[in-house]
Amino acid sequence: MKKGIFLAIIVFVLMLLCSCSNENKSSEKEQDNIASSNEEVMDKTEENNKDEQDPPVKSDSAQDSVEESNHLVQKEPLYIINDVWFLEPIKEGTNEKVVLLTIDDAPDDHALEMAKTLSELEAPAIFFVNGHFLETEKKKNTLKQIHEMGFAIGNHTFNHQNLTEVDEEIQREEILSLNALINEIIGEKPQFFRAPNGANTDFVKNLVEKEGMLLMNWSYGYDWVSEYQSKQAITEIMLNAPELRNGANLLMHDRPWTSEALADIVKGLRDKGYEIADPATIKTP
Repeated sequence: MKKGIFLAIIVFVLMLLCSCSNENKSSEKEQDNIASSNEEVMDKTEENNKDEQDPPVKSDSAQDSVEESNHLVQKEPLYIINDVWFLEPIKEGTNEKVVLLTIDDAPDDHALEMAKTLSELEAPAIFFVNGHFLETEKKKNTLKQIHEMGFAIGNHTFNHQNLTEVDEEIQREEILSLNALINEIIGEKPQFFRAPNGANTDFVKNLVEKEGMLLMNWSYGYDWVSEYQSKQAITEIMLNAPELRNGANLLMHDRPWTSEALADIVKGLRDKGYEIADPATIKTP
């Protein structure tokens, strides 16, 4: 009897131990499953974080495209204006056969039409403006349109005053008041200055330099001379003038005959092998 009871106790104990062992194994398996699941979640979280922190690397072609785009916007200075007002290359290998187009006394009656002609021909130019042409909203809007078409705007004094005939205070006012007006209209100050009749004083030269503008006159121009005040005559002289050579700085005006001839002048210059220089490539102070 005692032996039977003893065996029964042993069997019970063995069964109890087996049950505990199975429970422990089940618990360990569940813990392993939980740990594995947690690791997967952490791995995915780390991958997501990495994607958020590290933007995709651009391909070489994409980076080159961005750099090329920036290069197109930024224009390295290629030319200086020398002592006789011609464009002169800064570095060897730069095209020497160029001419600069400039339009004075704008915007009178034909400046916008001239700008449209030049724009259609993809021919850059500087429009030198007078303040007395900018006293109406219509003319201010005309200047704004010319600027928005991509043309450089230059200072030609407020009243087209011969600066050698007035005192320094008036010289200062003629230049600075127009700078302020141009800045008000187009949002930037002019980089180029040309005095009426090409008449400068030492005071003007110093003031222009202080204002960060480039002093400029011209190589040749004829459209104010009576014998050249027709489309045919001004075209012929601008294309065959003895002063026409590499780097020539061409002076024209906001005049009806010049406006009519402008397209033929540009095409004729190109037929002679001249490139139209971009004012943005001229070195300024």
